[in-house]
Amino acid sequence: MEQEKEKENEKEKEKEKEKEKESEVSVRGRVIGELMGHLTNDFAIGKKIKSGELRKKLNEPPWKVPDCFTMTHIDMGDFTMKLLESKENVNPQRIILQLHGGGYVGAVRNAYYVFAGLYNEVSHGCSVLTPDYRVAPEHPFPAALEDAAASYRWLLEQGWFGDQILLAGDSAGGGLAMALTMYIKDHHMPMPGGIVAMSPWTDLTASGESYETNYEKDPLFGNTRESLIYLNAYAKDHDPMDCYISPLFGDFRQFPPMLIQVGSLEMLLSDSVSVAAKARSQGIKVRLSIYEGMFHVFQMAYLAIPESKRAWAEVGKFIEVLGQE
Repeated sequence: MEQEKEKENEKEKEKEKEKEKESEVSVRGRVIGELMGHLTNDFAIGKKIKSGELRKKLNEPPWKVPDCFTMTHIDMGDFTMKLLESKENVNPQRIILQLHGGGYVGAVRNAYYVFAGLYNEVSHGCSVLTPDYRVAPEHPFPAALEDAAASYRWLLEQGWFGDQILLAGDSAGGGLAMALTMYIKDHHMPMPGGIVAMSPWTDLTASGESYETNYEKDPLFGNTRESLIYLNAYAKDHDPMDCYISPLFGDFRQFPPMLIQVGSLEMLLSDSVSVAAKARSQGIKVRLSIYEGMFHVFQMAYLAIPESKRAWAEVGKFIEVLGQE
């Protein structure tokens, strides 16, 4: 009896430790969000962050490629691409086409090459192609979509089958991944094998309910109508309800499985929720993960906060399951 009681006490202690861990996780995430909100709402630089102006003017040194990778530069004429590959233990089963975020106004930046390394790690060695597609205002719609389609065609020309190609993107890149899939379907090209979308921007009309309910909660885009989610040069003279601009308004039939991750505090939350609901109603497999207390593209914290670490592990699991289907 005494031994059983001791075991029960140990179990209770373990449960308490787990609860403390969970609490610590949410506290860490909350602190990051609060710091972000403080920066974007209380400092002059916040306006430039929300509008995307800071991103446009960002100057970075060349990304230092870790020793375990090679990176090949590919000139496509109108734009360039970078192909990140493992030096050892390459996974030949799949390749990832990563479409970066930035509201269609920000070019690729070093953070996305770090993303490429993480995609490689969680997929157990998949190579990652990252195009630096053309952006507005100099190159409005359909430039980004044209470049994404050209990147996809390039992979097909290299001998990859459509179902071996996984599309991945965050924010505008997540929406672009879905718009590209609609384009691929409409042009009778081989369909991709899956989509990973982090905080995807799928509704450039800003019609979802979370644009109002999370207006004061979103630490990145909240408390202003002058952010790039309202004032954006990408659509220009085109109808923002065009499914190649706002895939929410498109047809998801024949789509591959999708993993959609989003933070509960985001004004763009409904962009994810509405797409997931519509795609499911059309018979598509969708895993929608809403991370409580998280902000826009919280995965950019890499492995520094537990929520982001968990999200990247989920991406790895999703890719693993795709390989078993």
